[in-house]
Amino acid sequence: MLTAEQIMASHKATVETLFGLTSKAFEGVEKLVELNVQASKAALAETANHTQTLLGAKDAQELLALQASLMQPLAEKTAAYSRHLYDIATGTGAEVGKAFEGQAAEAQAKFMGLVDSAAKNAPAGSESAVAVMKGAVAAATNAFESVQKAVKQASEMAEANLTAVTNTAVNATKTASKKR
Repeated sequence: MLTAEQIMASHKATVETLFGLTSKAFEGVEKLVELNVQASKAALAETANHTQTLLGAKDAQELLALQASLMQPLAEKTAAYSRHLYDIATGTGAEVGKAFEGQAAEAQAKFMGLVDSAAKNAPAGSESAVAVMKGAVAAATNAFESVQKAVKQASEMAEANLTAVTNTAVNATKTASKKR
């Protein structure tokens, strides 16, 4: 049976975790806002410079050459922005995931403690019910660990795919710029 102190301690830990996760989420949002402000400032300055350069073109051929030369840096900057955005999202997600893992492990340990306590105080002949309960907890733990491994593998695959797509886009832009 849970005591009032155990229930209050559990609630306190849950509230602390919630505030910690909220803080991590806000840190991720702050990083995202900072990235967007920096990207916007850089884009505005580059647009002004490119406009001045294009207005200085002497003929249509020079104008086309200038436009083509501006495309490669744009593709590279877009790829860098996407990569940075992905890093912020995965970093924030990883921190939240670690917090959830820690809470799940702690909750599981407390639950196993309750099961063990109940087993010690259980009447004679209830050993099989206790064994079934422990087996269910072990099965749930194994399922949780399997899901964690699958999510990690999917995240690694998504990161590899993002890197491949980014590299392909940048290389395609470089190739197209060289052909002009």
